[in-house]
Amino acid sequence: MNTRDKTTILDIAREAGVSKSTVSLVLQGSDLIRPDTAAKVRKAIADTGYVYNRGAANLRKAQSNVIGMVIHDLTNPFYAELAVGMERAFQAAGIVPFIANTAENPIRQDQVLKSMLEQGAAGLIIAPTRNTQPEALRRIEQAGIPIVTIMRRLPESRLPVVAPDNVRGGALAAEHLIKKGHRRLAFLGGHADLSVRRERLQGFRDTCLKLGISEQDILAIEGETNRIGGMSCLNEALDRDEPPTAALCFNDAVAFGVMIALRKRGLEAARDFAVVGFDDVVEAEHYVPALTTVSVDTANLGERAAHTVLRMMQTRTTRAEDQIGSVTLMVRDSCGPIRTMGGVQ
Repeated sequence: MNTRDKTTILDIAREAGVSKSTVSLVLQGSDLIRPDTAAKVRKAIADTGYVYNRGAANLRKAQSNVIGMVIHDLTNPFYAELAVGMERAFQAAGIVPFIANTAENPIRQDQVLKSMLEQGAAGLIIAPTRNTQPEALRRIEQAGIPIVTIMRRLPESRLPVVAPDNVRGGALAAEHLIKKGHRRLAFLGGHADLSVRRERLQGFRDTCLKLGISEQDILAIEGETNRIGGMSCLNEALDRDEPPTAALCFNDAVAFGVMIALRKRGLEAARDFAVVGFDDVVEAEHYVPALTTVSVDTANLGERAAHTVLRMMQTRTTRAEDQIGSVTLMVRDSCGPIRTMGGVQ
């Protein structure tokens, strides 16, 4: 057999000094590749004598039904429940999803994205790690693979996002706590660089101010988005000279940590301190006391993300509208009775 018959896309990529995906895009006639780079690839194709089997390539592309689900923290029950919602929708569509946990590690995220690109993923849903920049997903975009981000918005990115109405959720929590008689309130957990935190805090703070709470009585403490973060934030809040009496937590995991820390201090949620979570994971209803929380309908969010990327694949587009889900406040036991000047009613 002639040596040229054995030439592969990888050989061309090495010859031209580019990636396999770049060679594939040039072969497909994509206009996403710079003219000088495309010229290098075409020269390498000519030099190696490679013959592009377009029919086989189209068959492979048509048969690709693998979708990547890249999640930054599967140890958080919320994201596990979210993944179940996505998987349910994909299963109904006959799609095989592959899931990866990046553990908030951008290096691991880059490795996972590279692997999914090389394995020929037909679509991608990603809950990105902290500080992810749009450039991290550029190669996936250039390959024409539909991408949907879930929960976290990327700065200056045109990628569609599926997320709950975080601003509205923050507002609902503030209204509830103020109606309960609280005048010194806190927002606990999350990092300032997270779009989710900014939106939830915005709704919370704006509503507090609108309902007559002074700026100095609204405390915001950054922290990890897990139980340990909740414990740390609560301790910092209660060590203030004028500590808050109630808090909206970044998520339910933080809220569980807050209630653990209260107990360690000999205090109890509801009786001594009002706690509101955000997400409404399954555990929230069964925790003691049962957690009042902003419900985002987690499974439905996952299904909406799945349906969005499936539509993008079917219509062969990389653009779609954002999907912002409605939220409701699930009132349970963690905020206690209404407070009055003399205590509680």
